[in-house]
Amino acid sequence: MRSTDTLTISLPAELADEVDRLARQEGRTRSELFREAFRQYAERRRRWDQLFAYGEARASSGHLTDEQLASAVKRRRRSRHSAPR
Repeated sequence: MRSTDTLTISLPAELADEVDRLARQEGRTRSELFREAFRQYAERRRRWDQLFAYGEARASSGHLTDEQLASAVKRRRRSRHSAPR
């Protein structure tokens, strides 16, 4: 049983050249670069989804004005950035 799947993607020539340049520069394969890029994308997406869910839950409670909601979002962002990773 394979532990990986092979995907085929198409890139504009300029982007493909950039991928190759970065791979050489970092001593990595194209696959390693794309895996890392997707991991980062997925994590950012997960964070945005959590943030929007938090905002929607707070807003639907009917206890927050638009200004209070914006303030709550800012506090949440600050707490994430100040937390140790």
